[in-house]
Amino acid sequence: MTSQPILEVSGLTMDFGGIRALNALDLDVASGEIVALIGPNGAGKTTFFNCITGIYTPTEGNVWLTPPGGKRVSLNGLKPNKVTERGLARTFQNIRLFPKMTVLENVMIGRHCRTKAFILGAIFRDPRTRREEQDILETSYAMLEKVGLGEHCDEFAENLSYGAQRRLEIARALATEPLLLLLDEPAAGMNPQETIELEGLIKKISREGQAILLIEHDMKLVMSLSDRIFVMDYGRKIAQGTPREIRENPAVIKAYLGEEVDA
Repeated sequence: MTSQPILEVSGLTMDFGGIRALNALDLDVASGEIVALIGPNGAGKTTFFNCITGIYTPTEGNVWLTPPGGKRVSLNGLKPNKVTERGLARTFQNIRLFPKMTVLENVMIGRHCRTKAFILGAIFRDPRTRREEQDILETSYAMLEKVGLGEHCDEFAENLSYGAQRRLEIARALATEPLLLLLDEPAAGMNPQETIELEGLIKKISREGQAILLIEHDMKLVMSLSDRIFVMDYGRKIAQGTPREIRENPAVIKAYLGEEVDA
């Protein structure tokens, strides 16, 4: 890779008591790239996401984020909200929405990390606060339009279909203006039509320049979307490469894919 990666992870290690969940893992993602992280259940993929987003504090290793044309910053030791402010946003394996809030309100919550108004501004309703509130509203609605949920903005989140709830989580993450979007098994539980719609959405977001790192078990989806793939087993990276290289890697085919996958 010739350009400076947006995300650089070096030697990331995570111990839980006597169990090593991640073992000296290295990974990078470039601007505008879709990178997939695959491996069997228990390989450490979600643990990796939790470490780089501040939910877990790694035992060892370094995580850096570099805005295009900007200065590389360390994410080590930052709390999840500060990691989001720096430019990492994620969705979760298990959907985490506010079910009794509207679709629009769910996205607005994500947008608040980009606002600067304080309590006094909210009380006295100064012009700056009103402008920020309008920005939150307009940007959140734009994110809903992007994921195809604009017409559902006033519905409660719990009333959306499963696939629509997944897209709502993506809209909320995009509202934070991430440098890198992390998707943790976005197709989990989806029916075939919902998966096709998800694939189209991810490709659309990528074409707009959004860098994406995803964990996914649907190998056809992974092979269709990814520029590069990292393969994990027992907390270690055992292979990396393009979809073709991973598809043709005998060890990967035998251990993780079971058989060759049609693209």
